[in-house]
Formats: sequence, C-alpha cells, structure tokens
Amino acid sequence: MPAHSSVLAMRRRAAFGTCLLALTLAGCGPHLHDDVPALQDAKREEVLGSWIGYDRTNVVFRPDGKADIRLLDGQEWDFDDRWRLAGRGTWKLTGRRAGWNDGQHVQLTLTSRTEAAARAPEPDEPVAPSAGRPQAPKSYTWTFELQRDDKEALRLYFFSGDPDSRSTYVLEKEGP
Repeated sequence: MPAHSSVLAMRRRAAFGTCLLALTLAGCGPHLHDDVPALQDAKREEVLGSWIGYDRTNVVFRPDGKADIRLLDGQEWDFDDRWRLAGRGTWKLTGRRAGWNDGQHVQLTLTSRTEAAARAPEPDEPVAPSAGRPQAPKSYTWTFELQRDDKEALRLYFFSGDPDSRSTYVLEKEGP
C-alpha cells in the first residue's frame, strides 16, 4: 500500500471524528430528524370545537374559519420566551407540508391580539429578567401536527422548546 493511502485514510478518520464532535457539541440529538407519523385522514369537522391544553390554554375552531385563542404559548424556540397570547384569528386544515411531517396540519393565525401574558416559570427553570425577554408578537402563526390517540380521536400538537428535545404541546378536544 503506498504511503499516501495511509495518510489519506488517517486524514479521513480525523475529519470524520472532528465532524462528529462538532455535531455533538452543537446539540444535534440522535432523534432530531426522526420521522413524525403523518396523518392523512383528518376531516375539517373533527377540528371544529373547543380544544384545551396546558395551563388553561383554550382554542375554539369555528366552522367559518375563525378562531378564538386563549393563553396559547409560542411553539419551538418561541416557547422559551414564556409569552402567551389571546385573541382572535383564522384557521385552516391543510395537506401541504408546513410542519415536521408530510401529512395534514392545522394552521392557526392570531390576527387580532387582545392579551399577552407571561407563563410562570417551572421551579427549576432559570429565568432571565423580563427586560431581556422578547416582547410577545402582535400576530403569530402556529402549525399543529395531527395524530390520533388510542381511541382514534384527533389530537393537535406542536413542538415546544429546543427541537433537539422534542417536547410536545398538546391540545385535546373538550368533551361534550
């Protein structure tokens, strides 16, 4: 084997090791790009109604494409800013790629904010001073992924916080 081949192999191994270390230090978790199950059979009628979630969150999806939003947190990195929004908006069930999967999604857009609140920190959560936190937006669009529970009822969710940890923020339809 020529000497340049072994040098080239050593350089490749060193480059691979450096890339792997860089990805690890950058926080890319092993499940960051796992597939999210795609739902294709949701009906618009299943979305209609009142949905409840974390800490008094409530979203009402109306048949005319309008929505009432109460205390809904931001998704993905925006969740870490701790703001919660209330107001009126619009919604649609869409089959185009909009979130983490190829399936259907519910897109909800706050068009008229009536309130902005701050979520209380968890007991072990470090909290930056309020002066250092971004202001709550005047308008905002959420993209909900869809899944079915064990009883085949529709659930809406989005990812919150660091995408590496994939925490989910779930809304479930309020009972009759």
